[in-house]
Amino acid sequence: MDADSLSVGEVLAGAAESLRRAGVAEPRREAGSLLSHVTGRDRTFLLTHPEDRLAPGQLAELRAAVARRAAGEPLQYVTGRQDFYGLEFEVTPDVLIPRPETELLVEAALGLLKEARAPLVCDVGTGSGCIAVALLVSRPDARAHALDISPAALAVAARNAARHGVGGRFTPLVSDCFDAFAGRDPAPRFDIILSNPPYVAERHLEGLQREVRDHEPRVALTPGGDGLAVIRRLLAGAPRHLAPGGHLLFEIGFDQHERVRALVDGDAWRLLDIHPDLQGIPRIVALRLA
Repeated sequence: MDADSLSVGEVLAGAAESLRRAGVAEPRREAGSLLSHVTGRDRTFLLTHPEDRLAPGQLAELRAAVARRAAGEPLQYVTGRQDFYGLEFEVTPDVLIPRPETELLVEAALGLLKEARAPLVCDVGTGSGCIAVALLVSRPDARAHALDISPAALAVAARNAARHGVGGRFTPLVSDCFDAFAGRDPAPRFDIILSNPPYVAERHLEGLQREVRDHEPRVALTPGGDGLAVIRRLLAGAPRHLAPGGHLLFEIGFDQHERVRALVDGDAWRLLDIHPDLQGIPRIVALRLA
């Protein structure tokens, strides 16, 4: 059947059935999101206009998108976007997809920076840039250095910074943790260092959802081993790059809070809190330089 003989309602039903057979959770919602992406219409409009017809070429585009999603590719990579902290971000397979729990990192940072004037921020492993960009949008007086080992990820982050009007305060740097600052004199001193580091233990990789395991960048998911290698580097290296009284905030995995607590050197750091996410899982570690 061609596009002229199919209504929005029929196309939506067919796409949802294809996704259901592929084992995609919430197939009708995801079908609606894919159709919205293809048509440029929001889901509410589509649901209230089931008799409308697709424009030429849209049916083929939708079928290709449904096939990608049915094969396990994340919806966000198919559509190329993800909402985070009230902002829409470009995402590609070069970057980790922003998660709702990571918004807590931004919230915690804004709370700690409440009294700071013109804060200088460092986002280690910036990926899409969502953390740094959300913070810069919320704090027009702030500036951020965004570090990532992947030049492709930094290109995405820079586009997101430009998209949200903060590109002039956003400095992307190719860097493995803090390596970009080695030999700099003077090295920048930050009011706060933030990170959503790779923290999945190697033994847990096979148990991840296929969308995550097979499609998101492995380097952004795990450092191998027990998953704590980058966190150890942050704890060891951050004091050299913080202003007096500066803060380090980072995200951790669902079962890591006790092991991370044991890694914190009480001579270097004061542990302020380990904030739980909306499910009550200890998620955001907040430290102040001792």
